[in-house]
Amino acid sequence: MHVLQVCYRVPYPPHDGGAIGVYEIIRGVSAAGHHVTVLAVNTPKHHQPPTALDHLGPNVRMITVDVDTRLSPWRAAWNLLDSGPAVGFGPFPYNVERFVSPAMEARLAELLRHEQFDVVHFDSTFVAWYAGFVRRERQAGRLPAGPPLVLRAHNVEYVIWARLAERERNPLKKWYLQHLAERIQRFEAWMLHQVDAVAAITQEDVDRLRDLGSPAPLAIVPAPANTSRFRPDPTRRPQPRSLFMLGSLNWLPNLEGVEWFLREVWPQANRELPELTLHIAGTAPPAHLTSRPEGQDNVFIHGFVESAPDFMQAYDLMLVPLLSGGGMRIKIVEGMALGKAILSTSIGAEGIDAQDGAELLLRDGPAAWLDALRDYYHGRLPLAAIGAAAAEVAQARYSTEAVAQGFVALYRQAIAARQPAPVAS
Repeated sequence: MHVLQVCYRVPYPPHDGGAIGVYEIIRGVSAAGHHVTVLAVNTPKHHQPPTALDHLGPNVRMITVDVDTRLSPWRAAWNLLDSGPAVGFGPFPYNVERFVSPAMEARLAELLRHEQFDVVHFDSTFVAWYAGFVRRERQAGRLPAGPPLVLRAHNVEYVIWARLAERERNPLKKWYLQHLAERIQRFEAWMLHQVDAVAAITQEDVDRLRDLGSPAPLAIVPAPANTSRFRPDPTRRPQPRSLFMLGSLNWLPNLEGVEWFLREVWPQANRELPELTLHIAGTAPPAHLTSRPEGQDNVFIHGFVESAPDFMQAYDLMLVPLLSGGGMRIKIVEGMALGKAILSTSIGAEGIDAQDGAELLLRDGPAAWLDALRDYYHGRLPLAAIGAAAAEVAQARYSTEAVAQGFVALYRQAIAARQPAPVAS
């Protein structure tokens, strides 16, 4: 099978959850013996040479197209004021418009005209526009009828922005976030009509996409993790009475969760539990975090860490205080694979096949989180048993190999659905 995978960024190096998921799908599908051509938007933020994925072997090649996706206040303001019609969904949401490029359209059309693919995989809402482009070009006769179009929905994006809006106190920001969520919701409803099949990451997202009116078949294919890199090391002993968080801090839901924890939970925890330390790591921490004196109130800001497994194994209880996310957190899966006990909000653990008290701990609200931290501090939580059960689930359900099998099965279903029905004799 030859897969054309259209990506919103070069998924290398695989440091953040979005890049990890895309990279592991490419790695897993190619390792299963299939060919993958990656057509990637090459953004200024994640710019890489076209050879960045060559280490995955001869079954993978990458083609990049430079697109300036940098945030621009002027373009954002112009987009906000634009109320004119667009293709089927009203004005572009700015989040998507940044990734739309005539050069990308031209390269995609060229590949589809001159090469044979069995399926075209669009990785995320941010490149779903190109599925609509392919469909329009086919209808106009400028592209041949070709392989099925499959969308992988990393998240149902409008839900993230609606949740952020719901919690925002600034009236102007709240209005903007609500406005953006509505635009994204209209776009996501439109994009579901451009593809032949959709891979959602969680059952919750399947239900949301169905509510948006998806005519395409919906399948659950969870986010993959390279669980072979995340295995418990019995020789490592974490720092006692230590908590840690790990996640990109330039993603608003992650930053919102960190700030909520520091504001609503940590002051009381620090007063009551004086030996408890908190370690926060992630790309691009904002100045108000990095400017804190090291160790102030027993909080340590590590910023970007080169090795997620090493950082996770250095500390004890993993925290996921997410309030606004969607989809599924790959960092939770990686922590589970390492045998870490994890304390998460319900939203943070959405889509993870784990039960409260068995494979992780679910708590919502400051009071419940404080109670859990007290239990941890005083040794009243069965951390070893929870971590061992979590590792078993992660290895069985979320390994790259298992997820790649799910995608190959979905591709084959989409291909079969486009085959002409046999003529009755």
